[in-house]
Amino acid sequence: MGELKGWRLVCAGVVLSSMLLAGCATVDESSPQQGGGSGGGAEAAQRINGAGASFPAPFYSAVFQRFAQEEGIEVNYQSIGSSGGREQFIQKTVAFGASDEPMSDEEMQEAGGNPLHIATVGGAVVPVYNLEGVESGLNFTGEVLADIYLGNITRWNDPAIAELNPDVQLPDAKIAVVHRSDGSGTTNIWTSYLAAVSPEWESGPGAGGEIKWPTGIGGDGNEGVAGLVKQTPNSIGYVGLEYAVQNELTYGNVGEQGAFVEPSVQSARAAIAAVGDEIPEDLRFTVSSANPQGEGVYPITGLTWMLVRQQMDDLAQCKAVARTAWYLTHEGQELAPDLNYVPLPENIVSRDEELIRSMEAEGQKCYTE
Repeated sequence: MGELKGWRLVCAGVVLSSMLLAGCATVDESSPQQGGGSGGGAEAAQRINGAGASFPAPFYSAVFQRFAQEEGIEVNYQSIGSSGGREQFIQKTVAFGASDEPMSDEEMQEAGGNPLHIATVGGAVVPVYNLEGVESGLNFTGEVLADIYLGNITRWNDPAIAELNPDVQLPDAKIAVVHRSDGSGTTNIWTSYLAAVSPEWESGPGAGGEIKWPTGIGGDGNEGVAGLVKQTPNSIGYVGLEYAVQNELTYGNVGEQGAFVEPSVQSARAAIAAVGDEIPEDLRFTVSSANPQGEGVYPITGLTWMLVRQQMDDLAQCKAVARTAWYLTHEGQELAPDLNYVPLPENIVSRDEELIRSMEAEGQKCYTE
């Protein structure tokens, strides 16, 4: 896990959050870069800006650092949440957006340029908790998680939780519920699962990246939720598995009575595989909304996307975006498991390739081999 530590401090090729660190190299965005996968002698911008989801930020940090070293293109990525990423993409203030929640039809129309969803990596969203003396491995059903977030279950020693964890001494303490305060693709993955297993949740808060929370306090980004859970006794929250590991948070298993599944790269990979080939051509789907089933399948799993335009105005920018997308979905995949992310299955990579190859600007293809 050494690659995860200090990911916020990467300066070679990626700037995360809104903080520009002293000593980071600056590059003229208009400067071209020769060659590479964009065709013989083609020019690509040396720097592009992107913004969005916090869920894949540690993965993007590591990949963009290597990308800068190998390809000479600097990616300035701001981890601002999926909703913010979609908004900046729509407003054309960034070359690409990033989201763990697919764009709506209305957002697609507002963005123009025939937006494309390039799936970049998968991962698990896990229930994290802060209970003194209780280690990782508490068991939860989807119904119990929904009832906690609905405010129906308010204490840790509630019989519904105790029944699932007969060998654990649960405290008689009020549950401090933590959720996201910003528009979040991680929230979309989490609430899509709750809506799939709980009729009360489906008919109440529902699924999506921005909902009206029945209870709890909000944290900004995966980072904010992780920080709140870590500093708040008797709390529960949800973050990407990579953030749970990075912040040394305890986290639970999810499933049905007698069939609880520990979140891991392998069990999240099994969830994506359980969806099979039944995926839309535009890749706009949420794994957890299907409540994938099977032995060793962790159900609260999702994909994250790089949002690009099939038709861009600037050829140099388009070539740099296309090369970035290709690198993320190919060479970058080898970094995923060590960072607690799931590499893309072949059927999704194949569709990504078709979408990337379709990108055009100024009457030319942006990616050619």
